[in-house]
Amino acid sequence: MLDQNNLTGEIPSWLGGFTKLVALILSKNNLTGSIPPSLGNLTSLQALYLNNNQLEGSIPEDIGRLNNLQWLPLYVNRLSGMVPENVFNLPSLVAFGVDQNDLHGALPPNWGNNQSNLEFIYLAVNHFTGNVPSSLANATMINTIDLGVNNFTGMIPPEIGTLCPVIFSFDSNQIEASSTKGWEFIMPLTNCTRLSVLSFRNNMLAGELPVSITNLSTNLQVLYTGFNQIQGSIPPGIGNLVNLQKLFLSHNHFVGVLPSTIGQLKMMRALGVDGNLLSGTIPPSICNLTLLQTITLDNNNLEGSLPLCMGNLQQLSVATLSRNAFAGPIPREIFNLPSLSFILDLSNNHFEGPLPPEVGSLSKLVYLNISQNNLSGSLPETLSSCQSLLELHLDGNSFNGSLPTSISEMRGLAVLNLRNNFLSGAIPPEFGRMKGLEELYLAHNNLSGQIPLTFQNMTSLYQLDISFNHLSGLVPMEGVFAKSTGFLFVGNDGLCGGVQELHLPPCPVRSRKHRGMKHQVVLIIIVVSIGSLLCLTLALLSYWRWKKGSHSTTLATTESSFVDRKYPKVSYAELLRGTDGFSTDNLIGRGRYGSVYKCRLSLEAVETEVAVKVFDLQQSGSSKSFEVECEALSKIRHRNLISVVTCCSSYDSKQNNFKAIVFDFMPNQSLDKWLHPHDSNPGSHVSRPMPGLTLLQRLNIAVNVADAIEYLHNNCEPPIVHCDLKPSNILLDADFVACVGDFGIAKILSDSEDAPAANSKSFTGIRGTIGYVAPEYGEGGHATLCGDVFSFGVLLLEMFTAKAPTDATFVNGLTLQSFVEMAFPEKLMYIVDPVLLTTDETIAGKPPHRSIGGGKIDNAVISVTRLALSCSRLTPSERMPMRDAAIEIHKIRDCYLTCLSRAHN
Repeated sequence: MLDQNNLTGEIPSWLGGFTKLVALILSKNNLTGSIPPSLGNLTSLQALYLNNNQLEGSIPEDIGRLNNLQWLPLYVNRLSGMVPENVFNLPSLVAFGVDQNDLHGALPPNWGNNQSNLEFIYLAVNHFTGNVPSSLANATMINTIDLGVNNFTGMIPPEIGTLCPVIFSFDSNQIEASSTKGWEFIMPLTNCTRLSVLSFRNNMLAGELPVSITNLSTNLQVLYTGFNQIQGSIPPGIGNLVNLQKLFLSHNHFVGVLPSTIGQLKMMRALGVDGNLLSGTIPPSICNLTLLQTITLDNNNLEGSLPLCMGNLQQLSVATLSRNAFAGPIPREIFNLPSLSFILDLSNNHFEGPLPPEVGSLSKLVYLNISQNNLSGSLPETLSSCQSLLELHLDGNSFNGSLPTSISEMRGLAVLNLRNNFLSGAIPPEFGRMKGLEELYLAHNNLSGQIPLTFQNMTSLYQLDISFNHLSGLVPMEGVFAKSTGFLFVGNDGLCGGVQELHLPPCPVRSRKHRGMKHQVVLIIIVVSIGSLLCLTLALLSYWRWKKGSHSTTLATTESSFVDRKYPKVSYAELLRGTDGFSTDNLIGRGRYGSVYKCRLSLEAVETEVAVKVFDLQQSGSSKSFEVECEALSKIRHRNLISVVTCCSSYDSKQNNFKAIVFDFMPNQSLDKWLHPHDSNPGSHVSRPMPGLTLLQRLNIAVNVADAIEYLHNNCEPPIVHCDLKPSNILLDADFVACVGDFGIAKILSDSEDAPAANSKSFTGIRGTIGYVAPEYGEGGHATLCGDVFSFGVLLLEMFTAKAPTDATFVNGLTLQSFVEMAFPEKLMYIVDPVLLTTDETIAGKPPHRSIGGGKIDNAVISVTRLALSCSRLTPSERMPMRDAAIEIHKIRDCYLTCLSRAHN
């Protein structure tokens, strides 16, 4: 077994000489070239794992000679050409996986006639064509058929339904059906009690959905029929499928009403019927779906008022009801749903009345769109409580009154659209504080007064439409106004000045007398300001001299007590000898303030392997980092915090200052090197290759990190803020137990959680690493417990997507958080770390196999992602405390362990 290494180059042809070889496992490497035909000589071979490499070329026909072969995973490569027919028909095959390649051609008409052991078929994401052969019905052991994202045509043979698979998917092909033919495969599936997933999205299926679909197994969890041409009504018997968790009928031609029997599907998590021709009202029974997380009803002809009982849907995070004919007031109960955290879209309806002040309860919502309705009255001041909003669309209504100044408190807002209303008064200068605002639309209102000069400092603003109002006065020319692209001012006859490209009339010139008075006032202000500044400078200088002496004494005492505790003393010479002169062969990694080496020390007459962090004292802030880390480490002791051996503050052989901290050696190095094995620092010491982490390992690591940070926040007196939580600062021991390290910029808080850290004045700039650091730190905010929670959320997202927040993918405003939010929850499994989906824990002695929807991996990843997004909210007050986050990640891990235990039993 050579899987999960960093092997490169081609597969050597001489491997074909080991004729007694039973298993050849080379998966998850970086192998290139083609599959050598000589592997066809391994006639005893039962397992050939070549998946997750970069192999090219065709599958050799010689592989078809391996009559004992049971496991053939070749997925996630670059293989091309046609699969040889004798490879399809290998008689002992249990699993045939060639998905995610560039293969083409038709499936053999006789495939299945000699496949008495075949259980798993994965052909997805290739270019296969032709019909699905009816002979597959003879492979009676089939468990999973995934034919998705190919070019299969024709109809699904009715016989296929007799196979009774657990998972049957043929998404994104050109499979046909009509009102008379093509749906026959459904009837035999009604006898299949183990069917869990049935998915045939994005095909050419027409006619009515067979009523027999309502007789499918009550174990069915996922039913996807979207993006076809299905007509008729939704069968009322759909309520028989009582264990459905995901039902998507989107983008078809369904007519009639949404059946009230939907309310019987009490296990439902996601319901999608958008893009149809449904009419009538929303049945009140929908309020029985108390586990519902996503509902999409947009682009239909639904009407009437929204049921007040929708307030029962306490887990709802996404609700899109746009482009219908809903009327009446918007129920306050919807705004009181605490779970709404992603999308609420009520646009393009006929809602009327005021916007209820309860809208302020949507403190976790990211996207709110109530545009193109008949809403009226003043905008509620409570909008400012929606601190997580990235986009707010209220255009095309009849709102009146002035713009609430409180909107300026929504510092995370990127898009604000208030076009086509009846708003009046001046634009509040406070709006200029919204540094993250990118698009502001105020056109077609009754606004008056001047454009606030504070807008010049809105560095993110690139779209500004204030046209067709009654604005007057000078158009600013500095800052963002120095360009004209994306800024619209037309229809404001009183505006003047601005950059030349705007072609506005020049502003009137004031009299010389007025300018003289103005200059005198300015001169007085300058003189007073300079005098005040000199006084303040002298006062600060005196305070700094006093503070420097006091602080140096404190740190010296801390360092001394740290070394003089129970820790053994160690000299520079011992560290030099134990690292072979700080040889690059012993270099583990480099950080901001120094390097870490593997070292052998004789401690209490026992030779011990340790890690030595040597501080580069030529680096600004390095000496300070050493002192702070010593101070923090002297106060903590926890199983998931890096265990310190001692520290060394001495002189090297050239009598230069030398400072180092000695830790327990962690043989599995940092989490960063497991998540990004190809991005290791050049020259860093890698003791062994990095395979992928399983889901359970990642959950355990997340639990360890959460416990460590929760200890720092709640069990240390005073509390400690780590300030630099990221994968490279999380170290793994031999059993993959995680320990948090690097306290070089940690903050020890004062009595109040929100008070500045005790040593925060020693650092300037952003406290932490870009991408992981809390956004409020970038605005000059001091270190708080909420900052670590944000970093923990980003860390979780990186652990499960294998994408760092600084990945080159994230440009033009896209962040790791928004990237995940756009996929959550329906497309989440498309963006998770591919390694994660192929390193699931072995069950019942069988190698793992992937599945779509409803699986234990799916559930665990969705739960972790929900927690991560909650922790990484832009607004500190919206992040859960670390204690609650630790409790939640424990629950997720324990639930997954229970699932594994049941599978083993």
